[in-house]
Amino acid sequence: MNKPIRVILLIMGLGLLAAGAVFMKMGMFEEIKALPGVMIGVGAGLFGHSLGALIQAGTLKRHPEDARKLQIEQTDERNVAISREAKSRAFDVMGYVYAALMLALVMMGAELMVVLLLVAAYLITYGVMIYELNRLHKEM
Repeated sequence: MNKPIRVILLIMGLGLLAAGAVFMKMGMFEEIKALPGVMIGVGAGLFGHSLGALIQAGTLKRHPEDARKLQIEQTDERNVAISREAKSRAFDVMGYVYAALMLALVMMGAELMVVLLLVAAYLITYGVMIYELNRLHKEM
């Protein structure tokens, strides 16, 4: 991502963060009480991510030898394989965690909509896995 886009995202994040804080302080959006909190969270995330990316880009620009080393580390086959293996194991564990959480919520008598949203997320996750599995099998 180039610098102007990072700066725009930084400003948008700061704006969302400030607007959410103002809305929360003024007590606006009574019908959607979570909106100011969501604005603060998304704004803080955008601001932090963009600021970190700008700082990293500036640092790597001043130290090209470190930029080259970082690029080599990120594209090294061994590191890529390790990263994919870690993601694979995390995905396997996530399936059990989702299932246990859904069961616990049902047993606690949680709202049906909450449980159904979690079930939808679970099914979407496995749907994406099946789609990607089929796509990769055809590709290879």
